[in-house]
Amino acid sequence: MILLDGKKVAEGVVAKVKAEVEGLKAAGIHPKLVVIQVGEDPASLVYIGQKLKRCRETGIESEHLKFRDDITTEFLVGKIHELNADSRVHGILVQLPLPKHVATPLVMKAIDPSKDADGFTAYNIGKMTLGTEFEHLAPCTPKGVIELLEAYNISLEGKEVVMVGASNIVGKPLAIMMLNRRATVTICHSRTRNLASHTKSADILCVAVGKPGLITADMVKDGVIVIDVGINRLPDGSLCGDVDFEGVSAKASYITPVPGGVGQMTVACLMENIVSAAEKLARS
Repeated sequence: MILLDGKKVAEGVVAKVKAEVEGLKAAGIHPKLVVIQVGEDPASLVYIGQKLKRCRETGIESEHLKFRDDITTEFLVGKIHELNADSRVHGILVQLPLPKHVATPLVMKAIDPSKDADGFTAYNIGKMTLGTEFEHLAPCTPKGVIELLEAYNISLEGKEVVMVGASNIVGKPLAIMMLNRRATVTICHSRTRNLASHTKSADILCVAVGKPGLITADMVKDGVIVIDVGINRLPDGSLCGDVDFEGVSAKASYITPVPGGVGQMTVACLMENIVSAAEKLARS
């Protein structure tokens, strides 16, 4: 069994981004990310801290806008429109989840797709269905999974891929990106009957549902490649994925650890998206 070391691969991505940022700055382009936070959700604070830290490491300029959790949808949409019009801003990121009274679809729709650092707008998700050449500003976690597999020379062509989880953030876009690479993709979700009958056929099993230990050893075949996107905090404070690592790793040929796997790649790919956006905006 080989660990898919997201931390190691992410460091290589970050080093590449840092060099690209230096080149852009030499040409008078200063990539900048604006992160919008609403409320004081502890998990959001942690994730934002990781993103801003990577910005500092790569030389990307960043700004953290914090708003109280009683703001209106209209106010937030107005702020996004201001950032869309600001030529100094190349990436806009709204940290999710937003408070229930804020209309998340309207907020995400307000982001200019050319500045959509997270890759969550309908435009950026939709064009991915056309093929790999349309994956500019792809969602960061699916993009990170693809780059992690590529780093270990794992081809998707012809593979039986089972995606457990059908979210707009991970499951659906990752399935599309794998289909673009000629994998045969099955998508499972909360209404899927007899989940194990699907997961046992997987050459590559991707899991992103947020349920600790959902996938057990009896649900996978020998030699499976496992991508565990889940990250769950247990009562003792430790982190685990959606896969029973101890049991499944005994049968897997490759597997991602949690932590230290996909999460590291997500933030690194966010940095790539900001640079990519800055380059394209500079040409427009």
